[in-house]
Amino acid sequence: MRHRYSILFFPLHVIVDFLSLNVAFVGAYWLKFQQVEHVTQPPYAAFWALFNMIWLLEILIIKPYTFPRQLFKVYHLIKKLLILMAIHIAIISIYWVAVKGYYYSREHLLYTYILFTGMALAFRVGSLVFLREYRARGYNNRRYIIVGYGKLAVSIQNFYNAHPEMGFRFYGYFDQPSAENGGLLKGSYDDLSAYIKQEDIDCVYCCMPYIDNRYLKIIAENAEAADYQVKLLVDFRGFLARGASVEYHDFLPVLNLSSQMLADFQVNTLKRSFDLLFSIAALGLGMPLFIVLATITKFTSAGPIFYAQERIGRGGKPFKIYKFRSMYVDSEKSGPVLSGGLLDNRITPWGRFMRSTRLDEVPQFYNVLIGDMSVVGPRPERQHFIDQIVEIAPEYRSLLKVKPGITSIGQIKYGYASNIDEMVQRLRYDLLYPKRRSFLFDMWIIAQTLRVMAQGRGK
Repeated sequence: MRHRYSILFFPLHVIVDFLSLNVAFVGAYWLKFQQVEHVTQPPYAAFWALFNMIWLLEILIIKPYTFPRQLFKVYHLIKKLLILMAIHIAIISIYWVAVKGYYYSREHLLYTYILFTGMALAFRVGSLVFLREYRARGYNNRRYIIVGYGKLAVSIQNFYNAHPEMGFRFYGYFDQPSAENGGLLKGSYDDLSAYIKQEDIDCVYCCMPYIDNRYLKIIAENAEAADYQVKLLVDFRGFLARGASVEYHDFLPVLNLSSQMLADFQVNTLKRSFDLLFSIAALGLGMPLFIVLATITKFTSAGPIFYAQERIGRGGKPFKIYKFRSMYVDSEKSGPVLSGGLLDNRITPWGRFMRSTRLDEVPQFYNVLIGDMSVVGPRPERQHFIDQIVEIAPEYRSLLKVKPGITSIGQIKYGYASNIDEMVQRLRYDLLYPKRRSFLFDMWIIAQTLRVMAQGRGK
């Protein structure tokens, strides 16, 4: 039986993750309380069960353990794990707030996630190293042939030759004999069926520029009965480099050569889901802190607690952004003026502290909740300053294609801008975001923002 061990990867992955999760939960309980007898008793028994239930639902919905061999890499494994962890933490945080479970230990929760992340990462990296070495030595291989000889066919063979750790073993080209491919073929189209059966071929790559559609139909129709996969090779490389995309009109694939920014599932759905969960958790768990900040803001200077200002969001749509007030009232009665940094005499002493730690920005989680902003994205500006920026740097318009955020690369690397030239300098950092945005990149920006807040280095 071919690949008799491959079917064990999925259940093994599930079992190890559940073992790691439960060992981490109990181990964290011991680290915190120096005993484990009460972990099976209320209230932790229900909390323990919830941990497992959420992880099971994530597995059933997200299906995180399904990886093609081409994507079985450290980056993809860690990315999937971090997505699962972020969702799990967010749901647990919402549950904590909903049931007012302040009797649960925060330290226990922190230790649990640290231990589980360590064990899960160790298993994934270890499995990856083992499988790559195992396959490179010739075990657990997929046998493949290429139908239709040409440059594209040679490219896919060279790719797998350069990556033996993927475990693909080449068994020959098939095409109609010609002067160009003479002596290079294993056989013709007529020899395909017998050869696939004889050699237990797993995968048939069909090169669309060279193969006759009549034979392609036969290959596809016989795939299920002969238990092999059919993969089509179409050379879109020149088009995709210019920002093209594949659309589906019913079942018909259409190549879109426009250069418009692609709004894919990850950005539109996963990012918005993360924003909602993160903002709910931040507003819920941070409420005691927000009350303290609001109280100090109220009693350290005259004026309202919150400051609302019109900013420009995605697509040029204006919205109201909310902050804790850090300046004296009527600081802009003469018109829009940029802050002169922390030494600006319009900033209150308490406001100076909030700006250095970025705590004045936390009410913007409400903007995230209602959809005006994202947790991570280019900082929104006022139309008055956008008009001046565009005159110097027209590329700023590209930032209006993505939702603005509470924190950004520009906020981390540069901070607050006190004039148009500094805004343009900060823009150079923010322009990197639309090209590199991903879940892991967002997590990195959030981590860097927390570091800046903790160090009080907000400029």
